[in-house]
Amino acid sequence: MSRWNPIVIHAPKDISADETFDLKGEICPYTFVKSKLMLEMMESGQILQIIVDNDESATNVPKSLTNEGNTVLGTEKINETDWMITVRKK
Repeated sequence: MSRWNPIVIHAPKDISADETFDLKGEICPYTFVKSKLMLEMMESGQILQIIVDNDESATNVPKSLTNEGNTVLGTEKINETDWMITVRKK
């Protein structure tokens, strides 16, 4: 059993991302730090989709972004290795 068990949350189908941020190849904590920096450049209420390729990031990024006050709308596995995290900026 993997140490990292991302919680799957299906994002609403009517959500349209304002930005998509591909962080494949990055690891924690860099995935969180770069996601946080990207959100800081966005307006309140905008939606960011983050693509990561490891279970650790898919587990920790949503938790950390929620702790920062943002709303995680979805955490979905999109293929064998990649996850898409959908977040609304606070």
